[in-house]
Amino acid sequence: MIGGFSIGYFLMRLLDFYQILIIIWCILSWLPMPREGVIADLIGAVDALVSPYINLFRRFIPPFGGLDFSPVLAILVLGFIERALLVYF
Repeated sequence: MIGGFSIGYFLMRLLDFYQILIIIWCILSWLPMPREGVIADLIGAVDALVSPYINLFRRFIPPFGGLDFSPVLAILVLGFIERALLVYF
């Protein structure tokens, strides 16, 4: 325990934050993208953080009818990891 927080608690909050980033990434994928500016940089940063993880699941679940279900599987896997951390820590 460091300063009242355990490493497990920190990892769970980090996973929660990453799940929120995935949801934000999904919402942003439906909006028109600006080409320049701060907003474009923020969208690019979110995409750079989330896309590599999502692409792992796109190998197994291709888009069906234009809908991509790989973010759903990605969030479920993060939830399972979080539950395993809860048991371990």
